[in-house]
Amino acid sequence: MRIIVVGAGDVGSYLAERLAAGGEDVVVIDSDERRVAALQESIDALVITGNGATVPTLEAAGAGEADLLIAATSSDGVNILACHTATELGTTTTIARIEDPLLREGADRLGVDYTIDPSSTAADELADVLKAGGLSEMIHFADGKLVMVGVTVTADAPLTREALHKLRIRNAEWGWVVAALVRNGRTTVAHGDTTIEVGDHVLLMTTTDRLNDASRLIGLKKRKIERVVILGGTRLARLALERMERDGHHVAIVDDDPDRCLLLAGNYPKALVINGDPTDPEVFSDLDLGPRDAVVALTGWDEVNVLSCLVAKAHGAGMVVARFHRVAYVRLLSGVGLDATISSRLSAASAILRFVRRGHIERVATFSDTDAEAIEIEVDEGSPAVGKSVVQLDLPPGVVIGGISRNETTFVPDGSSVIRAGDHIIYFSLPRDIEASAALFSA
Repeated sequence: MRIIVVGAGDVGSYLAERLAAGGEDVVVIDSDERRVAALQESIDALVITGNGATVPTLEAAGAGEADLLIAATSSDGVNILACHTATELGTTTTIARIEDPLLREGADRLGVDYTIDPSSTAADELADVLKAGGLSEMIHFADGKLVMVGVTVTADAPLTREALHKLRIRNAEWGWVVAALVRNGRTTVAHGDTTIEVGDHVLLMTTTDRLNDASRLIGLKKRKIERVVILGGTRLARLALERMERDGHHVAIVDDDPDRCLLLAGNYPKALVINGDPTDPEVFSDLDLGPRDAVVALTGWDEVNVLSCLVAKAHGAGMVVARFHRVAYVRLLSGVGLDATISSRLSAASAILRFVRRGHIERVATFSDTDAEAIEIEVDEGSPAVGKSVVQLDLPPGVVIGGISRNETTFVPDGSSVIRAGDHIIYFSLPRDIEASAALFSA
């Protein structure tokens, strides 16, 4: 697939890197010569210096033969214009990053097929994680009827007591499946003989109505979060503040820029606005943090976010969440005391990969500490999977099916569950097996 990425900022560069690593034919356009030079050295893709909204540059990138254009610059207007120009030149599908909701309305009439807002999506994901009170991930599938949750396993978790197949026999009524675990930076797809260890990052899928039972299995001690302290005055921080207030939390926001604090105080009169250094221990001492407080570091600097969370944890915060730009940091810092992480880059990847994967893809979820994906796909009539039980599918070793949604019924399958055309299959796959697994469910 020929994919053009316009804009090599945080989101665009990560998307280009991930798509190129997956074997796609990627072309990146950016007007910053230094950024172009840096990207040329780091990814296997053609990188062009130029204005990605103009005809000459897009023609040089091969827009006439492109399957997909992703406009991910920091300018909504440039992104819309790039999509419009690419559509005129013959690009099959266009996606624009648009932050202004007023500009999203009617964008389809200007050649934009789909829009994304990674910061808004990340804020929603953050709200879900805080509601869950202890999970590192909470991802909904099948219109919210299935949920994949992530957690770091503690010593008292029943999940660690014996191999998974024995636990399933003893607790079959719980309706759950462990999709994968990340241990020492390595991802393993779980099978019946897998044994979970303390400290593993486990991804488990269950039906939403049985989430509490599954939470007990993984040893989750749910925290009731009453106050949320947001660090930073970024757009993501402002969106998160709005969602936290809507969910009924008391909110405080800390930023080191006095002018920005004045604006925040004027726009969010219910929030406590503090002008201070997010890494200063005295700020957290004054806040008198406790187990029902969550500290969410959403500044634009990874190092500040990590340090702030560690300081907040040391001062008694019940939960800390850090925003990351560099996803590699998450894998290096696994287990250092962060309860969860959030990333606009990953939110963008999750939104866009469904247009790249083969088959009728409904959703793709990506994760901070693994390149694996959770995918929701609709089973085509005439596909190899139709009429076969799960055990007969001969799934690649890096794939596990976590759920099936069929009409009004949603369930976690066992080996005897038979696949039907029109089913929505939710499965977890290592990168090497994504294409082969999608082919099983596609005609």
